[in-house]
Amino acid sequence: MARSRERHKRVVCITAVAILFLAFAPSSWGASADEWKKVVEAGKKEGTVVVSIPASSELRKQMEGIFEQRFPGIDLELVPGAASAMHRRISDQFAAGVRYFDVHMGGALTMITGFVGGQIVDPIEPNLLLPEVTDTKNWWGGHMAIDKEKRFTYLFSAFLVASFWHNTKAANASELRSYDDLLDPKWKGKIGWLDPRQPGGGSGVWEHMWRRKGEDYLKRLVTQDLQLSRDSRVMAESHAKEKLAVTIGVSHYTYRSFVSAGLPVSPLPIFKEGTYGTAGSGVLVVIKNRPHPNATKVFVNWLLGKEGQEVWTKSMSQPTRRRDVDTDWTAKLGSIAAKDNISVEKWNEVEQISADTEATSSAAAKGARRLLPN
Repeated sequence: MARSRERHKRVVCITAVAILFLAFAPSSWGASADEWKKVVEAGKKEGTVVVSIPASSELRKQMEGIFEQRFPGIDLELVPGAASAMHRRISDQFAAGVRYFDVHMGGALTMITGFVGGQIVDPIEPNLLLPEVTDTKNWWGGHMAIDKEKRFTYLFSAFLVASFWHNTKAANASELRSYDDLLDPKWKGKIGWLDPRQPGGGSGVWEHMWRRKGEDYLKRLVTQDLQLSRDSRVMAESHAKEKLAVTIGVSHYTYRSFVSAGLPVSPLPIFKEGTYGTAGSGVLVVIKNRPHPNATKVFVNWLLGKEGQEVWTKSMSQPTRRRDVDTDWTAKLGSIAAKDNISVEKWNEVEQISADTEATSSAAAKGARRLLPN
């Protein structure tokens, strides 16, 4: 049994830079039907599970309705907010000895530097129980994590981003095929950028440009009188009104209502320099000493099952890694599902979210603070 488990681990951990975490043999990982029933009953006695989620009203609405219908007796309390704000709230409570939250879902940077770095989370593995969750065949790439230990995070979403959007009345897509095209004087004052000095899509693009084009290019780009904002919704509205020709780093789910309304905004095709891989907000941690441990297990297994991942993908337009969930449609909103388009080996080359990329991410972040105006 021990030899079989070690062989399985070696297969899953395919490269030194892989973000796969150690997958255990099915015989040692998971719960029987009777054990699962006991967990659910214990969760009902606890009565609730408190989950920090991205600031999405659609995700909140869909999750609450479906989960509570599936597991009557367990109230799902969802607390939406920006990842950095939620981390401050949870870590402050933790330091004060208050245990209110059970689970956090959010972006990679805050997960690594805040939740894992702050040692306020428990290992994921003991919370994964159902066969449809533990079976690696259901997941493109097997089980993935972004922390160095491959124990404390679970990566359930993976996609390539088309983080450049254009107003179709103000800019022709054929004019913007390379990063160098953004240096054309005609775009001066017409490029909006979700501030790369804060975690999110804006910093992801800045890091990719830093890797591919270097600091000298970014110095030139900054002279284009970039319109910086920390509010993606406000920037998207300015873009739809033709005040901006191009935006960088604004999320696809921010634009979704604009696209549905028929406004003249559309993602640009991937530039010739390529793009990077991310999980968006699709990373999961469980809080240490959480108040509702059994209800947490129920929620985590529902979320990572087919139904939960369908809700996630449809609500957030961030494609899951589950093989049995349709993700082809998300490409039209600028999130290109990794599982439908690239190999795991290629993913390991282009992802910018694991702890293995932290040094470059830090250098890029310092560059943003140095080069961008206050």
